[in-house]
Parts: sequence; structure tokens; C-alpha cells
Amino acid sequence: MSLTTAAAGTAPVRTPAAKPAVAPAEARRHELAAFLRSRRERIAPEQVGLPLTGRRRTPGLRREEVAQLAAVGVTWYTWLEQGRDIQVSTQVLDAVARALLLDPSERAHLFTLAGADDPAPVVECPTLTPSVRLVLEQMSPYPAAVVNARYDVLAYNAQFTAIVGDLAELPFEDRNLMWLAFTPSRFGEVLVDRESERVPMVARFRSAMADHSAEPAWKTLLCRLRKASPDFEAAWQRHDVQRPGNGLKRFLVPGVGLLRCDYTSFWLGPRQGSRLVAYTPRDEESRALMGRLPSQL
Repeated sequence: MSLTTAAAGTAPVRTPAAKPAVAPAEARRHELAAFLRSRRERIAPEQVGLPLTGRRRTPGLRREEVAQLAAVGVTWYTWLEQGRDIQVSTQVLDAVARALLLDPSERAHLFTLAGADDPAPVVECPTLTPSVRLVLEQMSPYPAAVVNARYDVLAYNAQFTAIVGDLAELPFEDRNLMWLAFTPSRFGEVLVDRESERVPMVARFRSAMADHSAEPAWKTLLCRLRKASPDFEAAWQRHDVQRPGNGLKRFLVPGVGLLRCDYTSFWLGPRQGSRLVAYTPRDEESRALMGRLPSQL
């Protein structure tokens, strides 16, 4: 509490003290702690060769079992999972990753959250250069867009708007594929496999957020999604992480038909940075239907 100056003859007015901002390192440690707990709780003892020793009060491995498997001290591992400010070597992170049976995406996420130095850092390049915009225009008649790691749509061609709707009519903060997938939108309506597509989207979003957990734009989007969508909140609580990649998407576009598209990411910077995403037809029927998409914004 703090005191403010009051008028003569009146008592001082007490106002609540401002809450200190969460430092980036502290936010990352908290995320690391939650991630480690979620990975530990999903592993059955028999998966790592440990005998069953009676009834367990919590699912998965115990902290001391992870410490044993990783050949580290129980106290040290407990502090790590509590989000304490301790020094972590790459050798120990490697041992913990192996003990928790982390896949490549999860392992990369662990190292990022722990603040381990990248042995081969990549310098990010500007995203929307004139050359990138020219390539985007030349993707016609195929839908294409430039999307950053937060799923913000930074630029797009006319064919892309036929799928997601007119982004120019939306507030800037709503021009985000995560937001459009988890709230009522044209994108959500035309995405045929919406339910199965959204969980891996959240896993990729969480993986990318490891580098940005204390940044206001990321925290604001996360807060909006968690409040707006119980489905997003459920997927977020899984603590799944996944590397971005390519795949198949199907769109049922009104007035056009069913488009079966291979989407391919062309990276414009770091692995989880901005990318140009192109949607190309998987079959001749989809190729013909794409010719019916608008060619002008």
C-alpha cells in the first residue's frame, strides 16, 4: 500500500501498490516448471524400466525417480521443477530430456525454456521486404500468406481472402489464425478438419512462445484465447509442443467447393519465425476449383 496526499483536515488516502512486472527470466522459469511437471506425469514407471511400488498418489513418475534416471540430485531437480533461479548445464538438460523421453520438439522446447545457448544461432532477417511481397503476389492462383510465429497474418494475396474472409475488415488484433480457429469466423467455418487441426496449432503456438513468454503481445493473445475458448484452454493445459511443418488442409469454400490443399512453409527467418505459407492443390479437381478464386483484393 502507498499513501497519497489528502486535503487539509482529512486522513491520507491509501492506494494499492502496483504489482511488480514479471521478469522475462522468471516467466520462462515458471513455464519450464509447468512443462517438466506435465512431461513427468505422463510417463509410467514401466516405460523407463522402473518397478511398480504400490499405489501412487499422483500419475507418472516421482521427482526422485526422474533425478535417478537423469543421474542428478533430487534437491536440484526439485528446484528446477519449482522454477527456482539455478544454473543449468547443457549436459544436465540432455540427461533430463532423455529421462523424460522427450521427442525432438519437446527437447528443443526444454532447452529454450532453460535459456541454454544455441550453438548455431540464426540471425533473423526482415520479414516483409519488397521481394517477399512480390513472391506473395506471384503465388496466384494459389492462396498464400505471410504468417509469424504467433499466427498473425502479416500479408496475403486475394485467393487467401476467399478462404479466411476479408481480413481488412477485422481489427488488427483479430487477424490471427489461432484466434480465427477458436472463435466464430469464416476461417473456422470453411476449415473441414477444424477439430483435429486446432490441437497441433496450440502445440506449435506453445513451442514458439517459449522465446516470447514475457512479451506483452504474446501474453495478451494468450489471455484472450484462454478467456474466449474453453477448447483452447483445454488444449493449452496439455502442455504439448510441436515443431512447425507442412501438411494437408481441406477447405469447403462457399461458391467454390472442396479444396484439398498441401500447405508448405517457406521460412523467412529462424525456424519458428515468420514464414510464407502457400496452399497448392493436391488433386486436379482442387486445381480446377482454385481457378474460381478471386484474383484481385
